[in-house]
Amino acid sequence: MATTERDYYELLGISRGADEGDIKKAFRRLARELHPDVSAAPDAEERFREVVEAYEVLSKTETRELYDRYGHAGLRSGGFQPGHFDFGSLSDLFAAFFGDDLVGARARSRGPDLAAEVEIELVEAARGTTRKVPFRVAVTCTHCGGDGAEPGSEITTCPACGGAGRLQQISRSVFGEFVRTQACPTCGGSGRKIETPCTVCEGAGRVVEERRLDVDIPPGIHDGQQIRLGGEGHAGTLGAQAGDAYVRVRVRPDQRFVREGNDIFSTVDLTMTQAALGATVAVPTLEGGEEIEFEAGTQPGTIRVLRGKGMPVLQGFGRGDQRVFVNVVVPRHLSDEQRLLLHDFDAHADERTYKPDEGFFDKLKSAFR
Repeated sequence: MATTERDYYELLGISRGADEGDIKKAFRRLARELHPDVSAAPDAEERFREVVEAYEVLSKTETRELYDRYGHAGLRSGGFQPGHFDFGSLSDLFAAFFGDDLVGARARSRGPDLAAEVEIELVEAARGTTRKVPFRVAVTCTHCGGDGAEPGSEITTCPACGGAGRLQQISRSVFGEFVRTQACPTCGGSGRKIETPCTVCEGAGRVVEERRLDVDIPPGIHDGQQIRLGGEGHAGTLGAQAGDAYVRVRVRPDQRFVREGNDIFSTVDLTMTQAALGATVAVPTLEGGEEIEFEAGTQPGTIRVLRGKGMPVLQGFGRGDQRVFVNVVVPRHLSDEQRLLLHDFDAHADERTYKPDEGFFDKLKSAFR
């Protein structure tokens, strides 16, 4: 829903009778949660803009009265234009409540996350495995310690912002003063001026290097799931916390099995004579071959359930089952002698030969369940 259509009281989670203290308290709570310098949620920026817009309207008597009487249309006719914010003004509002620590977070900010991908076999997904995963990651420059200055050189206060890391511009309107704050373009929000940049990182405070991390993949993991490695992402600026690494696990298809949740499905081919006379046949499982005895008269489509032979429950207990679907192979190429033998067999067959076992279909339905 567009911002102009959202109810401001609903956005802040307050009633229409809320007083100034309730409005401020609701805004503080949501701002701490949603500020894009703090939240990693992809929609944090848009949600934070909505909350700030609601606060700007409801925290001022004039705009709140307009909104209560005439809604969004009344605000527009009164000259208020919601939604036109930049992160300078947002940071100023945030600083008014929480000080400068989070406003300066862009200068000293947590490192970005990074992503990688690893492929494993289905059998490895069942057992669990460890893989070395390569990353290209930004790490703190050891030559300068991450401050971006050549060791022994001087770091001075930025002359443009006086070390604040931001610049403010105040404008006045019929609704009062609006303060616009933006990161200082001279120092990039750090509040410092580096006289001699580090010769290794060229003043960035970070360098990129190749790393290989051991990633423990737990048994039962599903294709496409991610493993989070806390603090293994890119280094933060000016000593801030590093980001996280996310490893997406791709499980290669196995031609022998189909996975459904924690159960796996496979097929076994029986010849016509094996199905008729009974046979013991080796079938593949996640733990190797296992011999299964099929009784005489086994029908096509019969399902044998191997309890506990499926995938382990991820971060839990127990395992799924393996369901083996019987396929009866009908001969395609017969010799004259074989053809005569089948004709002779067919001539001696009667209704009893093909009579189904009592309860066969009930057994089949039970197997499917």
